[in-house]
Amino acid sequence: MTSSTKSAKTAHTATPSWPVPTGAGADVPVSARGNNLDTVRRHNLGTVLAMVHRGGPAARSTLTQSTGLNRSTIGALVGELADLGLVVESEPGASNRVGRPSPVVTASPDVVAIAVNPEVDAITVGVVGLDGTLHRRVRYPTGHVPTAEEAVAIASAVIDGLRTDLATFARTIGIGVAVPGLVREADGVVRLAPHLEWVDEPFTSMLEEATGFVTRSANDASLGATAERYFGAGRRASDLVYINGGASGIGAGVIVNGDPLTGISGYAGELGHTLVNSNGMRCHCGAIGCLETEVNQASLLGVLGLASADSDELDRALAASAADPAVAEEIERQLHYLAVAMRNATNVFNPQLIVLGGFLGALHQVAPERLTQLIADQALKASGESLAIARAELGSRLLMVGAAELAFGPLLADPAGT
Repeated sequence: MTSSTKSAKTAHTATPSWPVPTGAGADVPVSARGNNLDTVRRHNLGTVLAMVHRGGPAARSTLTQSTGLNRSTIGALVGELADLGLVVESEPGASNRVGRPSPVVTASPDVVAIAVNPEVDAITVGVVGLDGTLHRRVRYPTGHVPTAEEAVAIASAVIDGLRTDLATFARTIGIGVAVPGLVREADGVVRLAPHLEWVDEPFTSMLEEATGFVTRSANDASLGATAERYFGAGRRASDLVYINGGASGIGAGVIVNGDPLTGISGYAGELGHTLVNSNGMRCHCGAIGCLETEVNQASLLGVLGLASADSDELDRALAASAADPAVAEEIERQLHYLAVAMRNATNVFNPQLIVLGGFLGALHQVAPERLTQLIADQALKASGESLAIARAELGSRLLMVGAAELAFGPLLADPAGT
């Protein structure tokens, strides 16, 4: 069955406040620990579901230890989640532990979300399971920058083509959309997606009406930060900055103390439009010397003699051509300006980790020591002394996982009420 609605739903990027960096229950803060009072049963259900969703399969004994709840309460919660079709239990593998082995609880692969990512050259649609499996990913090239209406038509047509597949799952929870632009948190309106040339487009409600699925939208980089935080390079980081470079420029998402930093309207994290060169070019946003005017995929592809390239192709091209003087000069130039923005992010947010995605990950890969040194030379020593830099781990799955997490948000917050 599907979850649908006739009215537009509020779109937001908020996620449950308890971080589970790696393994169910790892480093769960006191504020996330369960309570045996019946009045917070729904909270406890969400806590347990989030643990196995984001941390992976876990034994009941692990859930008991991580939440602080007693065994009978965990048993009742797991039983209710199983009755709701949200988790499945299985017998554990052989072990040397004494006593009866504890059943293993896994997020159900039979509950899925639809992920949508409109871009300047394609619309991508995916189907992601509650257990983290990417079941399908369909990229539909447009050949031109699509209007919001065209993007809705293409996405809904692709989703219609997937309905036979969706019918094989017990439940499709809804749609999450990763938009390369500013999305108003209150109503999902795309206030500005400059590379798509969208201004004040009600894309969320349009897609919801076209498909019948509950739809929620947010900035793509913010969703990328969430995906890497829970499932990728940031699993052990409570404070991180994710910076992504793609065909639509540079975006960023910030996680502070385990929670996404959204700002009052949901627009926080626009590092692509921070000043890195006061003598630079005018950006499409109207400012001079923005990061994405100096660090961009088109310039990198141009010096490599490529019209386009995915991340793997770009890695190979950079590795093969890094010794070419023109390529080396362009790499150094882009690394210099990227380091300026990363220095600013380090000084402002004092993160544990900066994760680089898209073509920025390829830049880091070709010269990781250089980028680390540039930031060490520029950032405040105290702010940067605990900083690590990593490449995004999720690759082409990143925005599908991030958008699906947005769709799963209400379910994780209130499994019994969604």
